[in-house]
Amino acid sequence: MEHHPAAAWLTEAAQQQGAGNLLRVVLIVMILGCVLTAWFLLRGYKRKDD
Repeated sequence: MEHHPAAAWLTEAAQQQGAGNLLRVVLIVMILGCVLTAWFLLRGYKRKDD
């Protein structure tokens, strides 16, 4: 299995400050995922008036 730099960064972030830093990273990723999902779903409802 390949070692991904993002996974290494997440693991290092979790070890530095315990669960607080990991929770912060998880929340940021979750919010970004929700925003991207909303953008993807809502762009399908756009109407072209041309």
